[in-house]
Amino acid sequence: MKMAKKCSALMLCAAVSLSLAACGPKESGSTKPSSKGAKLVVWEDKEKSIGIKGAVAAFEKEHDVKVKVVEKPYAKQIEDLRMDGPAGTGPDVLTMPGDQIGTAVTEGLLKELHVEKDVQSLYTDTSIQSQMVDQKLYGLPKAVETTVLFYNKDLISEKELPQTLGEWYDYSKKTADGSKFGFLALFDQIYYAESVMSGYGGYIFGKDKDGSYNPSDIGINNEGAVKGAAQIQKFYKDGLFPAGIIGEQGINVLESLFTEGKAAAIISGPWNVDAFSKAGINYGITKLPELEKGKNMSSFIGVKSYNVSAFSKNAELAQELAIFLANEKNAKTRYEKTKEVPAVKSLANDPAIMKSEAARAVTEQTRFAELTPNIPEMNEIWTPADSALQTIATGKADPKQALDQAAETAKGQIKAKHSGK
Repeated sequence: MKMAKKCSALMLCAAVSLSLAACGPKESGSTKPSSKGAKLVVWEDKEKSIGIKGAVAAFEKEHDVKVKVVEKPYAKQIEDLRMDGPAGTGPDVLTMPGDQIGTAVTEGLLKELHVEKDVQSLYTDTSIQSQMVDQKLYGLPKAVETTVLFYNKDLISEKELPQTLGEWYDYSKKTADGSKFGFLALFDQIYYAESVMSGYGGYIFGKDKDGSYNPSDIGINNEGAVKGAAQIQKFYKDGLFPAGIIGEQGINVLESLFTEGKAAAIISGPWNVDAFSKAGINYGITKLPELEKGKNMSSFIGVKSYNVSAFSKNAELAQELAIFLANEKNAKTRYEKTKEVPAVKSLANDPAIMKSEAARAVTEQTRFAELTPNIPEMNEIWTPADSALQTIATGKADPKQALDQAAETAKGQIKAKHSGK
């Protein structure tokens, strides 16, 4: 998933508790209009509304308002907002991936939030950073996710687990026979391949001194990225990955091989916890393997957030609702109902959350992860990079040739589509 494309530690200790009254925006000298009788619409992720049912009821009672919750795939809510917002049929509050924030703000789809620093401090620094554009806040973190390693305990025990990517390569050479496989990953997609490429020094965008992304500095074809891609190519070249996991249907093939007990381990994300459990797989979850010299594989951090539509006619009340849904108490309840790992600092060591193997693995992997860039120029990276990786996987081009072409294509598209910035 690419955050739908479908990544500093996110989970640090800090205990903060705010009441609903303290959660609201505090603007000195302002007088809030009465919200009594108002109606709000929330677009929640598919099969996730159960996580906010109690919070919505409490908010309705507290403010004497009505809140309608509609489920939509969170990665596509911005697409619907483009049409429904201007038509007056859109949401007041929506949920979306952090890497879409920059594009949404550029298009004028989101309202800036005015939230007190003590409320912002509830969340991990990285998750709040994902909601910032030009030093302005446009959302509050709902949950975090990143890729981890799933392994089949009936095929390989925890004690036998290879610790490095090289060891997984060796294990796969002994295991793969064309119908059964050792380790599998969707390395023909930059979302997953970046875990290896960045470990060797590759990157998507460089950063300026103020920490902002520099879209003119593209690192998907530097020396480290090429070295990482060469490591990836070995798995395909030596027949350790089946041809079926290349391309659009790759994710379905990979997940099927795992649920059918034909793959010992795969790289996936917490979004598959329920699916693998329902499939009856006796699986374990851990962080991604190490690379050379003890450096761990990286990954992209995905942040789901609550955001306020720029078209909301009750924007102030919608902001209060977003703050309420994302507060500490409701974040914990939402985790209990949905198993999505919260971005609230004080929940990092909560026993109810840390007893989950998936939550522990996500928390540990975030130590080596980085945010998926949230600037609009990221949209010009996905397709060229994926195309390059597919030619690398199929052996149609060497890593340097393919990645050089991808970088040039991305630079051309950025210049054509974003030169006005």
